[in-house]
Amino acid sequence: MESIKTIYRIGNGPSSSHTMGPKKAAEIFASRHNTASQFRVTLYGSLAATGKGHLTDKAIEDILIPIAPLEIVWQPKEFDSFHPNKMLFEALDTAGNVSESWKVYSIGGGALSADNLTAEAPEMIYEMSSIADIQQWCDHNGSSYWEYVEKCESNEIWDYLAEVWRTMREAIERGLEREGIIEGGLGIRRKAGTYMIRAKGYSGTMKSRGQVFAYALAVSEENATGGKIVTAPTCGSCGVLPAVLYHLQQNHDFTERRILRALATAALFSNIARTNASISGAEVGCQGEVGVACAMAAAAACQLFGGSPSQIEYAAEMGLEHHLGLTCDPICGLVQIPCIERNAFAAARALDANNFSTFSDGKHRVSYDRVVEVMKQTGHDLPSLYKETSTGGLAKL
Repeated sequence: MESIKTIYRIGNGPSSSHTMGPKKAAEIFASRHNTASQFRVTLYGSLAATGKGHLTDKAIEDILIPIAPLEIVWQPKEFDSFHPNKMLFEALDTAGNVSESWKVYSIGGGALSADNLTAEAPEMIYEMSSIADIQQWCDHNGSSYWEYVEKCESNEIWDYLAEVWRTMREAIERGLEREGIIEGGLGIRRKAGTYMIRAKGYSGTMKSRGQVFAYALAVSEENATGGKIVTAPTCGSCGVLPAVLYHLQQNHDFTERRILRALATAALFSNIARTNASISGAEVGCQGEVGVACAMAAAAACQLFGGSPSQIEYAAEMGLEHHLGLTCDPICGLVQIPCIERNAFAAARALDANNFSTFSDGKHRVSYDRVVEVMKQTGHDLPSLYKETSTGGLAKL
């Protein structure tokens, strides 16, 4: 498997696959053709169906238009068998002839795939790619999941995770302070600050749950407006893990070192899902985004509270299992409805999964690896209208 750095990408929303990925592709193509007379970019499938709502065109325009005129062609009904997020970049000469064309895919979480994409060539640093094998290693060595991450990544990973955690905290704190309508035409007003104020008027469980909602909303609202966030594992699901970790640190005084270890464990479970299935809403639906994010947060929370490797695996398994079949059907192609609220509910569900696993001995019949396998199959069986095309489900309202 690749480094967990590919799970946590720092950048601007609203979408890792529809904004961050296309922007990176445009930057790579621009570096090869900085003297082109004209550019043409064709977007296919999901990128074309919801690209305008996800600011895909703006992300590409910001890079290419300063070099030469740009034409964007939208082909929402043409889906590639490899991945629905296909792009074709073309550089044209003064006579309008194509000097080079480049086919590239935005495969989720800000990552790209192409035949000649040497800049994106992944370094495989994890020997094991199943939680069952990693858990066996942990049990044999008396170690935890974060120690396996450290073994594979080296100590340098902690500096990167410190930057990740700092960016997550800043997104929460910005989001709690900002008010007003989120751009896009749906008239959605920011709620994070209001939820936080109301949470302070309660005590016990109501206060705690209200704070978690507020933190998740804060990050998701920042993402929806193009703010700086961290994919976890995607932009559309970026509010779940930060909300849980921030809440636990604020209320239980966990040290930053323990938070970083929880981030490492969370990313490991996400890496398994991405490697063996997908974290792309366009490919497997929102189960691959918010579902995996919930599994990450559940695993992180369970580790913070001293869960054994089997209990942590159980928490992650429940977090993902109970999101199986979740569709990706954003209204108007915007990462707003149902995406923002969905992050808040997934954060709460992650804490419930942790609580449930803590009461158990960690033994259960369905493994996390099996749920990942089922998620992949479920995603492939879902009709395309339920996979980030905004043509079915809630998007038809």
